[in-house]
Amino acid sequence: MEGFRVLEIKKSVFENNDREADKLRQELKKEKTFLLNLMSSPGSGKTTTLKATIAALKDEMRIGVMEADIDSDVDAHTIAETGAKVIQLHTGGMCHLDAGMTKQGLEGLGTENIDFAILENVGNLVCPAEFDTGAVKNAMILSVPEGHDKPLKYPLMFSICDVLLVNKIDVMPYFDFDLDKCHEYVKKLNPNITIIPISARTGEGIDQWADWLRTQVAEWNK
Repeated sequence: MEGFRVLEIKKSVFENNDREADKLRQELKKEKTFLLNLMSSPGSGKTTTLKATIAALKDEMRIGVMEADIDSDVDAHTIAETGAKVIQLHTGGMCHLDAGMTKQGLEGLGTENIDFAILENVGNLVCPAEFDTGAVKNAMILSVPEGHDKPLKYPLMFSICDVLLVNKIDVMPYFDFDLDKCHEYVKKLNPNITIIPISARTGEGIDQWADWLRTQVAEWNK
């Protein structure tokens, strides 16, 4: 029987991407630009949370936003109304961004006058968790209507994030959502994660979220 080679393509792709991500972080460090990778399911309230975040920090930081989507510019139009610098990234059908794509986005955005850059990643809990974008920190949003058992279904996403925003807590009385159970499940996967309950609609918890970001940006710029 003729012999053949087995190439671990996925492993190679990830290794190459990880190298590119590390290089991108080094560049951002030199430029004193903090990049946040924000991930969630569709409908979790990412864009509304972004608007509240920008409102809380726009007088302190120069903010830029990269809106990633398969083929839409709806969110970019919404964020542009906040006055933040924004660019739309079309992934051409891909369900995630990698480090190379993020670098292209940052070049299009221009980081020379940006203190705090936010990547609103493509909306799903699978593919974006697998690729290091080069961000300084990873954040995700879990909305109350999605259920407190989501960490059990998508463990990788919750494992790679530095902060979890539990959004739409204003509607918690109308859903079977156990915040204590959510904490328990997430902390088992990721003991070091910060969990912040918020309502992007009412503003509850946004001050705590903004304080967390202030601390992270200050640490990055030391």
